[in-house]
Amino acid sequence: MMPTEAAAIALQDHVALWSVGEVGGSDVVGAACDALVAGLDTPGLRVLAACTRAEADYDVHDLLPAALHELGLAFYPRDGAAGREAAVSALARRMLAGEFTPSEFTLRIHRRYGHALPLTERLAQLDDEYETLEYGDRTEAEVDAEVMAEARKLAARS
Repeated sequence: MMPTEAAAIALQDHVALWSVGEVGGSDVVGAACDALVAGLDTPGLRVLAACTRAEADYDVHDLLPAALHELGLAFYPRDGAAGREAAVSALARRMLAGEFTPSEFTLRIHRRYGHALPLTERLAQLDDEYETLEYGDRTEAEVDAEVMAEARKLAARS
């Protein structure tokens, strides 16, 4: 994958995570800076990357639509269904990259979405399984493997 492709994916993931409140505006600005360094360059991206940490939480919402449009990326309104699905995929990619364990991944998904989001229902069930490992007939490694398989499917969605 070319560095600009990876930077665009990382920016898109940060935007999705921002849309569900998983990361703050300064994280999105940081991803915009990384995208500029990687070779993506549009006027809107430059303005977004120029935000200070103090400005980020206030200005990101207004600056994102234009910057993302110029790059051909999706803007996810706060707490929208498309943003939730994209955020789940972004979290799956982060877990697969080793940023957190499979059990931490299922816990984050379960706490945020419970059993209400069809896309993550199996992950919520697997989080429940982690809680009952000592009473069941499955090992942690078996549950981890199933979480990893689910995460690979989710990561491939976008």
